[in-house]
Amino acid sequence: MQVILLERVERLGNLGDEVTVKPGFARNYLLPQGKALRATADNVAYFEKERKAIEAANDKKRAEAEKDAKKIDGLTVDLIRQASEGGQLYGSVAARDISEAIRETTELRVTRGQVDLNINLKTIGLFPVPVILHPEVKVEVTVNIARTTDEAETQRKTGKALIAEEAEAEETLEDAAIATLEEETTDAGEVETEEEAASEDKKTDAA
Repeated sequence: MQVILLERVERLGNLGDEVTVKPGFARNYLLPQGKALRATADNVAYFEKERKAIEAANDKKRAEAEKDAKKIDGLTVDLIRQASEGGQLYGSVAARDISEAIRETTELRVTRGQVDLNINLKTIGLFPVPVILHPEVKVEVTVNIARTTDEAETQRKTGKALIAEEAEAEETLEDAAIATLEEETTDAGEVETEEEAASEDKKTDAA
């Protein structure tokens, strides 16, 4: 199906481009979302007539989005959730949770549809998440998921998932324990070898 884009659509084209898309994509997304028009003769004529007005409206929205972008680009939002010792959440963090956290932190109205999250987050940690304020304005926020406010603050300062640090610490202790055991085993073997040598010397002297 041929359509005329009324705004930039990622990996498809820019405002005013006439592109070919699958009918289902057009009917289920582009057309109902007001992102495109069917490229009929009437619509082509309408677009050319209203092109300047459409571009002006788009420029205004982009300018507003760029202003908002300065307030949230690089923002870190904390989300406190219950989780297991291994860091798995009892539930998940969805786009709606992130949009609400951004609104509470900045008072900017960000919808869940603007949060570009392909899959819900299900573990403790820090996650970069794109936020599309306008088809031509994209920023990135960091979602800081922790079990307590203290853990969230620690993750903010270190820039690392606390659960990962705990795992590394446990691994270090385990490695140290293994090394100690190997050392003790080696020492025991050396003592046993020395005793055997001494015994052989006694047998030789007796002979």
